[in-house]
Amino acid sequence: MIPIERIRAAADRARPHVVRTPLLPVEGAWLKAGCLQPTGSFKVRGFFAAALAFPHDQLKRGLITVSAGNAAQACAYVARELGVPCRVVMFDTAPAIKVEGVKRWGATPIPMPRDELFKWIETEGWKKEPETFLHPFNDDELQAGHGGLGLELVDDVPELGRVLVPVGGGGLVTGVASALKGIKPDIEVVGVQSDGYAMWSKVFEARGPVAMKVETIAVGTTAPFDAKMMVLLEKVVDRWLIVPEPRLKAAIPELAAKAKVVAEGAGALAYAALEQLPPGPPTVAIVSGGNIDPKLLGSLLAS
Repeated sequence: MIPIERIRAAADRARPHVVRTPLLPVEGAWLKAGCLQPTGSFKVRGFFAAALAFPHDQLKRGLITVSAGNAAQACAYVARELGVPCRVVMFDTAPAIKVEGVKRWGATPIPMPRDELFKWIETEGWKKEPETFLHPFNDDELQAGHGGLGLELVDDVPELGRVLVPVGGGGLVTGVASALKGIKPDIEVVGVQSDGYAMWSKVFEARGPVAMKVETIAVGTTAPFDAKMMVLLEKVVDRWLIVPEPRLKAAIPELAAKAKVVAEGAGALAYAALEQLPPGPPTVAIVSGGNIDPKLLGSLLAS
């Protein structure tokens, strides 16, 4: 786990640039609205914390990252706020709203087919680029920055006993769990994925990487396997819940109606999993992002 002192330092670096997002009540739990950050997802916390930890000469070269969309927008926004250039390697199937978000913040998207993008990561293709690379989930300072969300949870809900976190690459849950357990070790951390990309539960069953097919609207959780993250997640996640894809699709209009929150697929996962839990200690579900394709949102609301 990440030491609590490192998390506090990372949160302090990011704090002037990010929003202390609210807790919203739903039946039997609270929602942590990470979707209300400037770029529509929690990602800016970690990207600010990590970018501001770079030596000046590295930062002024600019930033480059790789992302399904939300990390791309976060990196672009952070680069703009810090006055440096940015490029982002993205899936060529990324939703238009996320591609346009990257451009809106002044960065240049570099679309790649999914297999080619994963190969670029595997071969560390960023080493051939002029900018400073910021990994979207496997970076200690980035994870520590995400841990700032966990610090806020403990402050806002002192009796907190359980937190549900959507998991893709694992950067958010690693940071949040490290913060929570660094303060209250008995808090239960529940990792959530869709049955349309339940990679981590399958990875732990197989004790290694598994072939996966993307069959979920929670595209933000469709990250590739990473051996270092497997070790971290085994330490920080107490249990896993898998949400059936039909339930996930139903959760998005539910969130809009009941909590007045617009969530993307990955963002709705933790809320969608609440119904699988028995009544218990004070519980928070993290709504990680709200950058949903308007056409998808419209179809889900209509159905």
